[in-house]
Amino acid sequence: MVSEPLRPKLTYEDFLGLPDDGKRHELIDGEHYMTPAPSVRHQSVVAALTHWLRAHVLAEDLGLVLPAPVDVVLSEHDIVEPDLIFLSNERRDRVTEANIQGAPDLVVEVLSDSTRRRDEITKRHLYERRGVREYWLVDPELQTVKGWRAGGRGVGRTAEVAAEGGGGRPGPGVPGFEVALRRLFPWPS
Repeated sequence: MVSEPLRPKLTYEDFLGLPDDGKRHELIDGEHYMTPAPSVRHQSVVAALTHWLRAHVLAEDLGLVLPAPVDVVLSEHDIVEPDLIFLSNERRDRVTEANIQGAPDLVVEVLSDSTRRRDEITKRHLYERRGVREYWLVDPELQTVKGWRAGGRGVGRTAEVAAEGGGGRPGPGVPGFEVALRRLFPWPS
C-alpha cells in the first residue's frame, strides 16, 4: 500500500505569495481555501452592516470597524479574511499597516452557498480556539443573525435574531449596538 506524503502546512510567508486575483484566500490550519467574489446580495449585507456598525462605534468611541479585505493573522498557519471585524480600543494595538495580528473582539461572516459549511463549523471553531470574543453569522437567505460569545465555560450561543421579528441584538460584543434586520435584508426571502 502506497500512501501519499503529507503536505506541509502553509504559513503566512506562503500566504503572501498567493496571487492577487480578486478572490478571497485564507489559510486554516495551514490549508489553503479560495472563495470567488461574493454575490451582490452578500455585499449589500456587508455594506449595510459596516455602515451601521461603524457609525455606532465611532459615535461611542468604542474602537475600529473594518470590512474585508483585511488579513487577520491568528497564527502562523491561520490567516483569515472575515467579512467584517470590530476591534475594541483595548485590542487596537493588534492593528499593523499590513494586517491584524491576533483575534478581533468581533468577527462577522455573511453566509453564502460556497462558504456556509466552512463559516458555520470550521471558522467558528477556529475563532473559538484563537480568542475571538464574539462571532456573528449573518444568513441572507434565512434573514437571520446568529451570535456566539466566549465566556467562562467556553463559547456559547448568545442569540439568534430574525428579520421577521424586527431584528435585535445578536450579542453583547459591541455595547449598545442593535441590528436593524428589516433594513439589512431589504428584499423578500
